[in-house]
Amino acid sequence: MPRVFVQGSPVDSYPRPVPEAGRGSVRRVTEVGEEVLHRPSRDVTEFGPDLAALIDDMFLTMYVADGAGLAANQVGVDLRLFVYDCPEDDGVRHVGHIVNPVLDPLDPAGRRLLDEGEGCLSVPGAVMDVPRPDRAVVRGLDKDGNALVIEGTGYFARCLARETDHVNGRVYLDRLSKRDRKEALRQVADRRDEVFARRSAKTAALSD
Repeated sequence: MPRVFVQGSPVDSYPRPVPEAGRGSVRRVTEVGEEVLHRPSRDVTEFGPDLAALIDDMFLTMYVADGAGLAANQVGVDLRLFVYDCPEDDGVRHVGHIVNPVLDPLDPAGRRLLDEGEGCLSVPGAVMDVPRPDRAVVRGLDKDGNALVIEGTGYFARCLARETDHVNGRVYLDRLSKRDRKEALRQVADRRDEVFARRSAKTAALSD
């Protein structure tokens, strides 16, 4: 079994951080409550160097923030796009980006929900149990406009579902009860400064 999949295709190995990150610049991560996170993003219609540069920036920003996935609206850009560098439960690594993603509906009869801890770079410091299917299939395009189908199980399926939620204007807090949402926001209040100090230190280290 290959240990790495890049854009859904198996490869022998792939560097971490990915080459895209070496070309990117760190962008500010948006936080829950900002409008861009709470409305559906626009379809990408222009493919070219600007889109490629955005992807580079998103990869670097994701690594600095210690994330496994990052959507464009999490860096304040109103476009349907996300990047990821995420393991499955068995350790297989998945790396790539997907433009205009659409999550396939799953047959309820064959769907198994996993209620496991989930965080979000735009909800800094909070981790809450969120039920997600143990399998996900996302269809979309790459940065050159070529068709893509990305499949995942376990933790990677959770990542694909969460990032597709983002481009649809939803954060994981929207899937919580009022009580659990309140607890998540309490965690943010307690841990936000620590999270941002860590991100600032990593950003500063890049310029040393």
